[in-house]
Amino acid sequence: MKRTLTMLFWFGVMFAHFVGIMALTYVVGGLVEGLFPGASRLTNMVLLMIATVMGIASLLTVAERKWSSLMQNRIGPNRARINLPLLKNSSLVGIPHFLADGMKMLFKEDFLPATANKLLYNLGPMLAFAPVFALFAVVPAGPTVSVFGHTVEMVVATPDFGLLYVFAIASLAVYGTSLAGWASNNKFALLGGVRAASQMISYEVALGLSLVGLMMAFSTVQLPAFVGNVTNELGMGNAAVGQARYLWEARVGGFDIGLPAWGFLLQPLGFFLFFAAAFAETKRAPFDTPEGESEIIGYFVEYSGMKFGLFMISEFVEIVVLSALIVVLFFGGYHLPFGGEWLSNLAVMREYGWLYGTVLGTVFWAKVMFFVWLQLAIRWTFPRFRYDQIQTLGWKILLPIGLFNVFATGALVLWDPSLRALAVFGLLQIGLLVTLTLSSALKSEEPGAGGGHGHGHDAHGHGHDAHGHGLPAHGHAAHADTHSGAHSGATAASH
Repeated sequence: MKRTLTMLFWFGVMFAHFVGIMALTYVVGGLVEGLFPGASRLTNMVLLMIATVMGIASLLTVAERKWSSLMQNRIGPNRARINLPLLKNSSLVGIPHFLADGMKMLFKEDFLPATANKLLYNLGPMLAFAPVFALFAVVPAGPTVSVFGHTVEMVVATPDFGLLYVFAIASLAVYGTSLAGWASNNKFALLGGVRAASQMISYEVALGLSLVGLMMAFSTVQLPAFVGNVTNELGMGNAAVGQARYLWEARVGGFDIGLPAWGFLLQPLGFFLFFAAAFAETKRAPFDTPEGESEIIGYFVEYSGMKFGLFMISEFVEIVVLSALIVVLFFGGYHLPFGGEWLSNLAVMREYGWLYGTVLGTVFWAKVMFFVWLQLAIRWTFPRFRYDQIQTLGWKILLPIGLFNVFATGALVLWDPSLRALAVFGLLQIGLLVTLTLSSALKSEEPGAGGGHGHGHDAHGHGHDAHGHGLPAHGHAAHADTHSGAHSGATAASH
C-alpha cells in the first residue's frame, strides 16, 4: 500500500510538472513573440526539447530501474542519499542515483584506445545522439493559440516535408553506431556496430511502409496537419480536419461525442508495424543483439565517461521521441477522444488561449508517458531475440504486411474518400486481433492443456480404478511421475 501511495504521489508531481511547463512555454512564447516573428520557436526549443524531453529522458534512467524492480518484486535503487537535514533519510524514489550517475560520467576518465581513429571515435557518440534529439523539432506538443495578442505555435519547426524529415534524420543515427564500432579498432565493438547497422537499415524499410497508408488517408506529410483541429476551435469558425474530426458523431446537449479519425482506428496494421519497427530501431530489448552483454559485444564497449553517457541517454531520448511520434500520428496528438469542441468553446478557454493550450498540452504529455511506460514494460517482459529472428521479423513478416496494408488502404481511400470504409476495415482488424488474443488465452487456461502425455496418464489411471487394482488414478500418476523423476535423476548422475 505504501508503494502504491508513493507511486500515485509521484504521478501527481509529474502531471503538475507538465501543467507548469506547458503554461510557462505558452506565456513565455507570447512575451517573446513581440520581439520578432518566430521568437517563440526558440523558447520552445529550450523549454520543450532541452528542459522537457531531456528531463524525461534523464529521469527514465531511474524510472526504468524502479519499474523493473517493481515487476521483479525488488526494491530498486534506494541507497544514494542527499546529505541535507530533511533529505538525508529519504531515498527520494531513487532520484539521487540519477544525479550520482551524471556526476560520475562527467568526471570519469575519458579513455581513448591507443589504436582508435580519434576523429571518428569522438564523432560516433555525437552522431548517435544528435539525430534522435533533433527529431522532436517537428513534433507539435500543443495547439496554436493567441497569447497576449501574438500567435504562439507549440512546435519548433514546421517544414513542408514533415515526415520525410523524420525519415531522413532518423536514418543518420546508423552512422553513429557504425563509426563507434569501427573507429574503436576493437573486434567486439566492430561486430556490435555491424549488427546495429544491418538491423537499423533492415527495419527502416518497414518503418517507411508503415506510414504510407496514413499519408494516403490524410493526404499530407506535415505532422500538425495529421493532428488537425476541432470544429470552430476557440470560436474561429474553422472546420474540423485531421484526427480531430469525427467519422461518426452525436451531441448530448452541448457535449460532442463520436468516433474520432485517429490513425490507430484507420491504420491498426500501420500502428503495429510502426511500433515494432521503431522499437527495433532503438536497439533495446528484445531487439538488443548489438549490445548483447552475455556475448561481450557492444559498439560502445570502448567508450567511457560522458561519451558512453551520450550513447545511453540517446536510447532514452529515443523512447520519448518514439512515444511522441506515436501519439501525433496514431492517437490524435494533443486532442481528447471526445469533448474537444465543447472544451474549446468554453468562455474561459476563448478568453485565455494559453489555458486551452496548457490543458491540451498536458493531455499530449499524458499520452506520451503512457507509451513510455509501455516500452519499459516490453523491455522487461520479453527475452532477447536471436539475430536471425530479428531479421526474419523485419524482412519476412513486417515487409509483406506493410505492402498489403498500402494496397488495401489505397483501394479503400479511392472507394470512400470520407475514410469511413477505412475505419470499418480498421475496426475489423482490431476485433480480429482481440478475438485471437482471447482465444489463445482461453486455450492456455483449459484443464489438461499441458499436452497429450498427461491425458494418457489420466486414462491409464482411471483404467486401473475400473479393474479394481486399488490404486487411484492421481496416485498412480504421482507414482509414475516420481519413478520417472528418479530415473531421470539417476541417468543425469550417471552422465
